[in-house]
Amino acid sequence: MKFTLNWLQDYVDTTSLSPDQLADRLTMLGLEVDSVTPLYQELSPLKTGLVISSEKHPNADKLNLCHVDVGKETVQIVCGAPNVREGLSVVVALPGTILPGNFKIKKSKVRGIESFGMICSERELGLSDEHTGIMELAEGTEQGQTFIKATGLDDVLIEIDLTPNRPDCTSLIGVAREICGIISKPLQIPVVTDVIKQTSTNFSVTVESDELCPRYAGKLIKNIQIGPSPWWLRRLLISVGLRPINNIVDITNFVMLEFGQPLHAFDFDTLADGKIVVRTPRSNETTFTTLDNIKRTIDSNMLLICDGEKPIAVAGIMGGLDSEVTNATTNIFLESACFNAVSIRKTAKRINISTDASYRFERGVDPDITIKALNRAVDLICEIAGGEVPEDGIDVYGGQKDPSPLTLRVSRTNNHLGIDLDSEDMAALLESIGIDCKNKDTDTLLVTPPSFRIDIEREADLVEEIARLYGYDNIPVTLPKVNLSFPVQESNRKRRGDLSINLTSINYTEAINYSFVSEKYSDFLSLSPNDQRRHNVALLNPISEDQAILRTMLLPGLLENVKRNISFQKTAVKMFEIGKVFTPVDINRQPIEKTRLTAVLSGNRYGESSSLYYKNDSVDIFDAKGSVEFIIDNLGLTFGSNTETIQFKQPEKGTCEPYAEPAYSLVLCNNDKILGTLGKIKADILRNFGIKYAVYYYDLDFDTLCDLKISDNNFTPLPVYPSVKRDIALIVPLSVSSGELLNVVQSSRDKLIESSEIFDIFQGDKIPKGFKSVALSITYRSQTKTLKEKNVGKSHSKIVHLLTEKFKGSFRDA
Repeated sequence: MKFTLNWLQDYVDTTSLSPDQLADRLTMLGLEVDSVTPLYQELSPLKTGLVISSEKHPNADKLNLCHVDVGKETVQIVCGAPNVREGLSVVVALPGTILPGNFKIKKSKVRGIESFGMICSERELGLSDEHTGIMELAEGTEQGQTFIKATGLDDVLIEIDLTPNRPDCTSLIGVAREICGIISKPLQIPVVTDVIKQTSTNFSVTVESDELCPRYAGKLIKNIQIGPSPWWLRRLLISVGLRPINNIVDITNFVMLEFGQPLHAFDFDTLADGKIVVRTPRSNETTFTTLDNIKRTIDSNMLLICDGEKPIAVAGIMGGLDSEVTNATTNIFLESACFNAVSIRKTAKRINISTDASYRFERGVDPDITIKALNRAVDLICEIAGGEVPEDGIDVYGGQKDPSPLTLRVSRTNNHLGIDLDSEDMAALLESIGIDCKNKDTDTLLVTPPSFRIDIEREADLVEEIARLYGYDNIPVTLPKVNLSFPVQESNRKRRGDLSINLTSINYTEAINYSFVSEKYSDFLSLSPNDQRRHNVALLNPISEDQAILRTMLLPGLLENVKRNISFQKTAVKMFEIGKVFTPVDINRQPIEKTRLTAVLSGNRYGESSSLYYKNDSVDIFDAKGSVEFIIDNLGLTFGSNTETIQFKQPEKGTCEPYAEPAYSLVLCNNDKILGTLGKIKADILRNFGIKYAVYYYDLDFDTLCDLKISDNNFTPLPVYPSVKRDIALIVPLSVSSGELLNVVQSSRDKLIESSEIFDIFQGDKIPKGFKSVALSITYRSQTKTLKEKNVGKSHSKIVHLLTEKFKGSFRDA
């Protein structure tokens, strides 16, 4: 929105504010000022002059030799304009003056006669394209004045960047109303009536859709004379960047900028049957030629202004070529209407036109100013173009709506804004910008938003108005009360984050898959019909068939990741995911969400970028087992053989996961509680996923692991006394696992045993059939003294006896 300071003065007295102060006030009101620009300062050296005499040039037929009084002197100027004459007030550029376009005026000889300057046309001054003659100033203009001051061009242009919710400020009156609210000055609106006294019988108006056109009004003005506008009108339009065309078009543009109501004038004699019909296109109407002589495609959703036969304008955007006002026009139909904002916005976008009218209609035009703007334009047309003042017209207001009052609570407003105003203060602020208020009680105002404020829909909007008008700078600055205590973080979330970082440190990659999966995965993994993981939550509106249910396992998603990596020739995969799985309860309850940790391992143990010094070994069950031990240790849990710690067990017969090889399966448990499983995935299961390489996995209940008691970290000083090592080689049945031997040693609770490990397992000719030799190394140490052979021998004999008795084994001498 552009306007000049002098133009604004016609509606509100702003002499108490400088242009910069006014810009600051407008910006604080929410009307952000983009620029404040003094106008036509480059024309300040030009002077007004009076042509004292004008004679034919002695050496040229089309030139005149003029003597021009410029105040302090009379200068001789050669001029070729056809309209130069004695007694004419003109604009003079003396030698040394630089005109727009960097054209410097110099003393020169024209056909042998000296010329001391130039009499200027409007085009040479950069005011318009008019150059058929020199610019004629008003009769009686005093010579020798600064041109821009004598003509009112010495002004300041202010440009506002409006938000879409403030269509009321697309007019001078709207901006002036806002300023009145902050400087307590009255708003001066041109005195015009807002009614049409009688209905015209010279034409008719039909509106087919009140929703698309809530209000349509018009008047017929006869016997006008088309011509140029007076200087005051052209000056105002030029100042804001509009090009003067003729008196009728200029008046409609002037009223649009003044009231914010776009108007359009039709040549009435071109309207078939004297009818105006506001409607959408008929089936045979597919194109329309607009004023810019471009044929545009129209569709059935666009709103048109039509006569008795054909379309004559695209409603709210642009008129038609066939009905435009020309120099031969004598009778015009003047339209003032309110159109549906959404309809105009869509139409303007489809036909790729943006005009000053569509800019305003797209944001919403006040239907209550339709007649005021119409009557204002009619008065100006009759004054300037000599038309007959019509008393009659037509006003079709089918979309009229009764205003709905809003409730504004004074105490709540004060609490929100941190101020202390009573109801009278708030009412005074709102009424200063034309918003009607009534007291409901001491703490409540009934506020009726005016029709021009379409953005006020609820109490919060009124609170914002109070803040704007009271002044954001006047609202006390207070720091918010903030609790400085450190927020307690969810322990499981932190442990999950730490574990993810630690797993990536041992060459794992974290995966994040969709929670939506395909039902086919249950069959791919050979889950039994009674398996709880086959019971799933189906989505009502799935993205696709492959994402139709909520997952009950993380493993299928990771196997798809393995397949994708292998398809890109990345066969070394170590990948994990920590995510939610969903177990249905019943139709009226949300599913149970549990967090699980699942990982898959495949290919080279050392990854794609393994060192040349490492063998090209593939992962096996011990890599998976070692990773689980790493996880348990990172979670601060204890691995051991007693009932209070976590341990690995072989699954009982028939309890192995259906997708895992029984010979390569382990169960992680704590007491009788299963914490997870690990093992090697069957080859036929992998084929279902399109994988040809061996894949190992582990699947852990992360929530349950986090619920287990974390081992206490106790300080143990470095040992002072030396250790003693003893080896035991026992022959035991093949059915005895080597780990069981270690468990017995660790659970013996001998206070001298520091550690134990298996260093050899042997089967051969010297070992009886059905047996194996297991060699253990046991480290003994005392925290209080140096051990003697007697002390070590006693503990060692006890361990040997315990092992041979429990496992029916024999001591191997060699």
